[in-house]
Amino acid sequence: MSTIIKKMKAEHIKRPLICAPLVGKTFEAIKEELFVITKKQPGLIEWRVDFFEEIDKTESVIETGKWIKENARGIPVLFTRRSNREGGQPITLSEEEVTELYVSVLEADIIDAVDVELSCPKEAKETILSLAKDKEIQTVMSFHDFSKTPKKEELLDVLKQAQEEGGDVGKIALMPKSLRDVLLVAEVTEEANRGLTIPIITMSMGPKGALSRLVGGAFGSAVSFAVGQTASAPGQIQIDQLEKVLDVIDASQE
Repeated sequence: MSTIIKKMKAEHIKRPLICAPLVGKTFEAIKEELFVITKKQPGLIEWRVDFFEEIDKTESVIETGKWIKENARGIPVLFTRRSNREGGQPITLSEEEVTELYVSVLEADIIDAVDVELSCPKEAKETILSLAKDKEIQTVMSFHDFSKTPKKEELLDVLKQAQEEGGDVGKIALMPKSLRDVLLVAEVTEEANRGLTIPIITMSMGPKGALSRLVGGAFGSAVSFAVGQTASAPGQIQIDQLEKVLDVIDASQE
């Protein structure tokens, strides 16, 4: 079991890992951003490579990823290309080329975990999952909906699917239309934790969803995404602010 999964399973996930996104468009921007992030010591760094202007140059991605790993001060790195269909940045690569990029990055041994969207084409998904398993690199099987929060049964099925397809972690990120939707995600998180064997990451996005980033760990969400320097999704909170809230929650559990 990797260090990441061990951390996620610790203490029933009452205090989630804090993950800071790395979204620089250029190598120089990434260097500056990583310097700021590592000083704040999050539990995980997510490199959102779909923000990277040279994503179509595999050698540049590999070299940059290697530099990130070497300068992350021991913080695990999650590699993510978020697709357009799930709220990511527009890129010039085809799905086949994205798969080729993932394969190259996995073979280069420069990351600790990789994000794989459940909506990813079946053959591509199987290729990435198989190689990640061979390389002992953890997989986060993710689902994002930037327009709404689906029904409870659908969300539970999504997390179950993530486990059944071989993901090491299941993730859902949803847009609430009301606070009731935020409560629904908390309910799904608690119930899924009782029925699944893999850690899960859940969140509501946007201003209303910020509450889920603060208290999601109490319901069983293994990770909360927070701003190291720049946000990668709506509703993310500054790391220092999130740390303060988590300290208060921890103290209340004693």
